[in-house]
Amino acid sequence: MAQAQELPRVDELLDRLAGPDLRNWQVVEEEIVTLWSRSGSASADYLLERGRAALAEGDFPAAYNHLTALTDHAPEFAEGWNARATLFFEMQHFGPAIADIGRTLALEPRHFGALMGLGYMLEDMGEMDHALAAFQAAQAIHPHREEINEAVARVARALNGAAL
Repeated sequence: MAQAQELPRVDELLDRLAGPDLRNWQVVEEEIVTLWSRSGSASADYLLERGRAALAEGDFPAAYNHLTALTDHAPEFAEGWNARATLFFEMQHFGPAIADIGRTLALEPRHFGALMGLGYMLEDMGEMDHALAAFQAAQAIHPHREEINEAVARVARALNGAAL
């Protein structure tokens, strides 16, 4: 549900982010996240802001109420689903988190944060092949973030060790 004029800008930024020689990747990443956080609706943006604030404060019931209202109000807004997936992840409710990540990725297939979260959950669940695939997908989109690269290496080592 991001504003239509911002979609080409997000695509351009994601293409730049994937480039191996990008020096100012943090600035590009921040701009992508900012654009993803704009729904085009003041009420949806407010619900996202309130949900994130409640999550940051550890108020899971309030975060759930705000973010569920957001996904109900703006079901085409990928960042609403991603924020609620983050809440479920923090609550260790992996089933609902994975379902919301699925919605996020259906709306924004290059959402590297959602792919990272998916990888972490799959790794915690022992689904190492699938975790590696999720981390590698995130890495292809965002090869600069060290925690993605470390996750790929860690899971690959675990899989190679299991094969020995």
